[in-house]
Amino acid sequence: MNFQETLQHKIDTKTKPLGSLGILEKIAFKVGNIQQTTSPILSKPAILIFAGDHGIVNSEPVSPFSQEVTTQMVFNFLNGGAAINVFCQQHNISLKIIDAGVNYDFGKIPYLIDAKINKGTADFCIQPAMNLEDCKKAINKGKEIVTKQFTEGTNIIGFGEMGIGNTSSASLLMSAYTKTDISKCVGKGTGLNNDATRVKAAVLRKSQETHSNITNPLEILATFGGYEIAMITGAILQAKALNMTILIDGFIVTSALLAAHAIEPNVIDNCIFSHCSDEQGHTKMLQFLKADVILNIGLRLGEGTGAALAYPLVQSAVKFLNEMASFESANVTNKLS
Repeated sequence: MNFQETLQHKIDTKTKPLGSLGILEKIAFKVGNIQQTTSPILSKPAILIFAGDHGIVNSEPVSPFSQEVTTQMVFNFLNGGAAINVFCQQHNISLKIIDAGVNYDFGKIPYLIDAKINKGTADFCIQPAMNLEDCKKAINKGKEIVTKQFTEGTNIIGFGEMGIGNTSSASLLMSAYTKTDISKCVGKGTGLNNDATRVKAAVLRKSQETHSNITNPLEILATFGGYEIAMITGAILQAKALNMTILIDGFIVTSALLAAHAIEPNVIDNCIFSHCSDEQGHTKMLQFLKADVILNIGLRLGEGTGAALAYPLVQSAVKFLNEMASFESANVTNKLS
């Protein structure tokens, strides 16, 4: 048997009906295949939250919240008050907060990683959100931060984000990378009603028309992305290069994955999809990537919360693979006589 057949045989011959642990069996196979071992180990899980502001918020009605909420939420993360703090503490996941491009001078604050490229992006209705040089800087910074995490012993990593207006960026990135009409990509974000969501879609369509000739994957990211999304793109690419297991969160993080996938299609081989967001475009993103998800519980918070909530099930998948008895070791007959 080749390695994959050996790994599948180990899963199939545990003391259970074939396939009866459902998606846990797929997760066990995925992690084992990433690590190329039938006895994988999860080491020092971490979630990195990247925060950045978006220029579109200052000029167009795409969010009910102002940019200052991004700053306020960064302080909330640092003070341990957000949902992601609670879930990471519950599941013993290391949490790091990164200023990728928030429109605020934090100075030197304990536990905040300063990776700021600029104080937010430009208004992409008028000009590209980032120039190519700054986009590349953000990607490289994401790679650098993941490499540091890897050297600290982490082999499974997830990403979260905070940035008022970033569902607008994610919608445009989704539309560009998947060739989906923008009306099917736009959701309510941080709480828009139906009328406001239609206005948001019209604003984003106008932005597409302004930049209608953009086709290169990196140019698409620079034109419509945010600094936090570009850093997550780089982080995903580097996590793949370091052969880490990558826990993909919801709509925003998946838009970064679409960018990474457009640059390096094989990145998908290391990804486990934590959940299906309640943001309407996420389902279509997952279909485009042919992804199976672990959870479908109506989440649309962001922050990496889906990844944190899914992690214990990844743990369970690895533990059954490593510790559950086989039919042979337990002297149990594995088929009807």
